[in-house]
Amino acid sequence: MIVSDLDHTMVDHHDPENISILRFNALWEAKYRHDSLLVFSTGRSPKLYKQLRKEKPMLTPDITIMSVGTEITYGNEMVPDEGWLDVLNHKWDKNIVKEETSKFPELTLQSETEQRPHKVSFYVKKEKAREIMKNLSEILVKRGLDVKIIYSGGMDLDILPQGAGKGQALAYLHKKLKGEGKLPKNTLACGDSGNDAELFTIPDVHGVMVKNAQEELLQWHAENAKNNPKIIHADETCAAGIIQAIGHFKLGPNTSPRDLPLPDLLKLDDTAPAYEVVKFYLFLERWRRGELENPEKYLDYLKAVCSPSGAYFNPFGVEQSLHDVIGKLEKCQGDKKGKQYRIWVDQVFPSQLDSKTWLVKFKKLEQTGEEQKCCFTTAILSSKDVKPSQGMTWVHVHQTWMNGLKSDDKNWFL
Repeated sequence: MIVSDLDHTMVDHHDPENISILRFNALWEAKYRHDSLLVFSTGRSPKLYKQLRKEKPMLTPDITIMSVGTEITYGNEMVPDEGWLDVLNHKWDKNIVKEETSKFPELTLQSETEQRPHKVSFYVKKEKAREIMKNLSEILVKRGLDVKIIYSGGMDLDILPQGAGKGQALAYLHKKLKGEGKLPKNTLACGDSGNDAELFTIPDVHGVMVKNAQEELLQWHAENAKNNPKIIHADETCAAGIIQAIGHFKLGPNTSPRDLPLPDLLKLDDTAPAYEVVKFYLFLERWRRGELENPEKYLDYLKAVCSPSGAYFNPFGVEQSLHDVIGKLEKCQGDKKGKQYRIWVDQVFPSQLDSKTWLVKFKKLEQTGEEQKCCFTTAILSSKDVKPSQGMTWVHVHQTWMNGLKSDDKNWFL
């Protein structure tokens, strides 16, 4: 299980090409999605979390922890965990918190979207933060509350129930998963700021502070966990630091398919259907971005991985043969050159139909600049009669727009 903060940890806001998160996406879907859990743990409210998903090429997590550990939801539908809400109600009264904090002129309320049932959030100057936290804590205890005050990012002050927080939410999930017999073999916690420190205090958790970790987290580490070999400070920023930590702790493969030159990627003898899906769409991205030398030689690869009798149903409902689609792909080689164009796949779930045939369901997403398009894809892949290092053969592909999305871009391929 990977439990990762989002802003400046999984998501690099200083990288317009989103390279590090795209590298992580390819690795996760190719090697981990089928038997692991991805958990996003963010200080963002549900509204701002959903906004970030529209802006960045993020995967769909299995579990989402939001609002600094005060909300836990599951799956695409973001179903709330009612048991967690019961935990948070102990010695908590939001009205009392608002009443007492209103007496501190140094505190500036954050936007209404960031005020949640179990979280009251402010901005405060760094030089005032420590004194205010001490005074507020004493006052709220006298009012009969049991709260936790977290300062992060050099400006954000969050007041939560004592039982809340990213670390407590993770501990709750561990206990719940253990009770269901589903506790992961390993957990890697990833963060960059003060509100991530709790994640590293949960027993048996590996931790990575990404290279760009903020001062307050590094200070916490120096004071509390300097000699803990299970917590490292990565040499790489954001999601690249997460990939580094997977390798450092020997948790599994940490070479992203995106890191491989195309000839090596296509020759890799890996017949796992999830890897085949990731590999094919990485090839398609590079094809359309015009990044291939001597692209003509790759047409043989395309014909080899697509069955001559294979069928493709595009999101507009039009049926074509896969080999006809290859002919159209030849014409669009390099049509996205010089543009911020990326393809990634999400929630790749294979199921075996027989010894050599797989049904694979996944989301395929494209982004050009700020525009995202997404379709749900069902594919049938076969390993029958394939040559060594060829991978698998695409027999059938069917796509539909996600959530009623429509597009007038008829230049849509696979």
